Amino acid sequence: MTRRISEPGKISFCAAAVLTALSVVVAPAAQGDAPRQNAVITWNVLAETAIFDVAKQSPTATARSFAIVQGAVYDAANAIAGTPYEPYLVAPRTRPGDSAPAAVATAAYRTLVWLFPAQADSLRARYDESLAAIPDGPSERGGIAVGEAAATAMINARRDDGAFSDATWPVGSAPGQWRPTPPGFLQTGAWFATLKPFVVDPKPYRVPGPPALTSSAWARDFNEIKSLGSATSTTRTPDQTEAAIWWDDPRLVEWAIKRQLAATHRLGTLQTARLFAMVDVAAADALIACYQEKKRWDFWRPVTAVPLAGTDGNPATEPDPAWAPLRTTAPSPEYPSGHACFTAGTTTALRAFFGRDDLSFSAHSADSGTTRHYRSLSQANAELDQARVWAGVHYRFASRDGHRLGSSVSHAVLGHAFGPRGN
Repeated sequence: MTRRISEPGKISFCAAAVLTALSVVVAPAAQGDAPRQNAVITWNVLAETAIFDVAKQSPTATARSFAIVQGAVYDAANAIAGTPYEPYLVAPRTRPGDSAPAAVATAAYRTLVWLFPAQADSLRARYDESLAAIPDGPSERGGIAVGEAAATAMINARRDDGAFSDATWPVGSAPGQWRPTPPGFLQTGAWFATLKPFVVDPKPYRVPGPPALTSSAWARDFNEIKSLGSATSTTRTPDQTEAAIWWDDPRLVEWAIKRQLAATHRLGTLQTARLFAMVDVAAADALIACYQEKKRWDFWRPVTAVPLAGTDGNPATEPDPAWAPLRTTAPSPEYPSGHACFTAGTTTALRAFFGRDDLSFSAHSADSGTTRHYRSLSQANAELDQARVWAGVHYRFASRDGHRLGSSVSHAVLGHAFGPRGN
């Protein structure tokens, strides 16, 4: 049962693509060396293919899927290593010599098939390729059994967890209240607010709320996004435009950053599994808390507020009926920023794992067609917070408060899960 606490031979085209991705990631740390194959990274790439490329899940829904897969992979790898860390759900029985790659592949494969039964044949082909690289015998069989047990525990814990329910967002017509936004005027993602948490009860984690519409704080942040976030902005710099698009890529750059850090720091199977589970579970719970707050505050998006500014009672705001944001607005209330919650949850977990902030990394975005480089986690997170403004989809106060919320929830998750056993 998921713990809850109340405190704050012939390689297929797909396989070849995975190996290519891994070699690209490892290259900065091992110039001239052959890249090491890490089963956790391999299956994380395969999970991304299943979750995002094939299933086309939204960035919000992907958070749940990655947490499920990586949580099971962590329990499997942790058990094979003798359970030096607290299990997330279970510590399956193991025998000396049980194969860690077999356990990792099985845990990932089984959870992915449960999540995406329509992909069973393609996932089975990838799984068979993974097992073909492991000698037949007791070691392989033992690893498979461990992975099966870890996956079963996770599937049982997440069955009927509230995912993809028919929950909707409150819709209002008064100034400040959220209503569906162009271009699709959709109602999606509200189920995440009532999703069963992975570790912490998100209810105690709150944000202070948006400023009053008649306040100077509202006018300041409104006018900032009206200028910088417009699709036709003349005040936003080319680099800010690139950053806005780069961070808004639905193939989240955070996925590649996580894998790159694991590879460049030459993490082994267990530590990679632990890192990925810490990041993905913390980020998922951060988003649950964030979506609960979105539902509570139900605040209007800039694409609504700017054309209707004449109704907000603030003489320092002026409407522009033709205003449109640089990037498409997500179909959910504005406050707090979900991307800020998610990225702060991610960077907090990365910082906790490595014990430092000054980590260098980069990632490529297909949407922007560029690669951006960072010298620290805090540098990247600070840019993300501003990039939501530059994209025209979040006010500065929503990014700021989302950042704080995501960091708080991530700290709470890591204070109660994935630590050394006996602590």
